[in-house]
Amino acid sequence: VENAKIVLIDAALEIEKTEFDAKINIESPEQMDAFLKQEENMIKGMVDKVVAKGANVILCQKGIDDLAQHFLSRKNILAVRRVKKSDMEALAKATGAKVVTNLNDLSAKDLGYAQLVEERKIGDNKMTFIEGCKNPLAVTILIRGGTERIVEEAERSLHDALCVVGDVIEEPKILAGGGAPEMELSKVLKEYAESLPGREQLAVMQFAEALEVIPTTLAENAGLDPIDIISELRAQHEKGKTWAGVDVDIGKVGDMEKAGVFEPIVV
Repeated sequence: VENAKIVLIDAALEIEKTEFDAKINIESPEQMDAFLKQEENMIKGMVDKVVAKGANVILCQKGIDDLAQHFLSRKNILAVRRVKKSDMEALAKATGAKVVTNLNDLSAKDLGYAQLVEERKIGDNKMTFIEGCKNPLAVTILIRGGTERIVEEAERSLHDALCVVGDVIEEPKILAGGGAPEMELSKVLKEYAESLPGREQLAVMQFAEALEVIPTTLAENAGLDPIDIISELRAQHEKGKTWAGVDVDIGKVGDMEKAGVFEPIVV
């Protein structure tokens, strides 16, 4: 469905059962026909309320009667039933639609919008894709992989990346990565420690050396010789190269600013 006008319904499009057990005595074919006709009219009335507001896509948190599906199909309206509550909340944020609990309260302003709504088969599963929303406040990222382990690893990496983006949005300040800030701070603290007496000097020196654990760990994780890397980093920072850090892409010390390696200041 293109240019979809979406209605989110937290109500069943079907004849609900009564709270109490009840029996209807039908004594003739005419009564049976009248009973079925009344049921059909009630369901058709529900569908007409949606159609009257201009919707062409229905996402329902509860059930949709087969007869209602038939009437909706005749009106070229796509209907999806049994949508999870969490998905309904996300869809409301994405499409701008308002979740309606009573069809009698439905109005045109409750509808959401998407450029395209269609069903696709991904692997063995059928999924409904809703794309091209205006100013979406929620999106879905589909992760696929050859094995469950690969998918889980990709999900963790993606989660970390999204958290970094969130941190930058909250505190829009960044600094160089690759252990460059820690090495520069270590150098400055060592210089400062020389001006201190006795135990104070030792304490500051120990803290300065502790900061070098970060670039050391980066080098080890990248399969590099940490001793050579730390020695080179110290030499580079002594020469005033503040941005010198561990560049894991080239496997040696590099300029983090030129390499575009940055991290949020809140990390």
